Amino acid sequence: MTTTPRPPFHLAFPVTALETTRHFYRDVLGCALGRESDRWIDFDFFGHQITAHLVEQADASVATNPVDGDDIPVRHFGAVLPWDDWHALRDRLREAGVRFLVEPHVRFPGEVGEQATMFIKDPSGNALEFKSFKDLASLFART
Repeated sequence: MTTTPRPPFHLAFPVTALETTRHFYRDVLGCALGRESDRWIDFDFFGHQITAHLVEQADASVATNPVDGDDIPVRHFGAVLPWDDWHALRDRLREAGVRFLVEPHVRFPGEVGEQATMFIKDPSGNALEFKSFKDLASLFART
C-alpha cells in the first residue's frame, strides 16, 4: 500500500427524499454538508464527496452475495475508518436506533486482513459498509 495521499473520490447515488437524506448523512453519520439544490446535496463523506440525487422511485431490486454467512448487497459503498472511529460510529448508530443490515463484527480475527465491518441502509435503501483494519497496511494484503 502506498503512503502517498490519494485524492478524494466522488460518488453520486439516488435518494427518494432530500430532507431525510440530509438528516441521515449529516446528523446520524456526521457528514458535513456541501453545495445543494432542490434536486441534490453534496456531503463530505469521511473526506470524500458524495452527491445524493433526488429520484422519483428507488430501485428496490438488490442482488446479494453470501459472505461469511451474511447476504451482502452487491451494490454498496462506504468508508474505511480508523479503528477507534469505526467503533465510535458503531456506537453512534446503535444510539440512534439505526438497524444493521449486517451487525458490527470482526472478520479474520488474528489473521492478516483482520477487519471490523458493519452494513446499514440509508433512508432510500442504499447499502453502506463501514470497515476498519487493525493494521491499515493489510487493506490490500493477499493471504
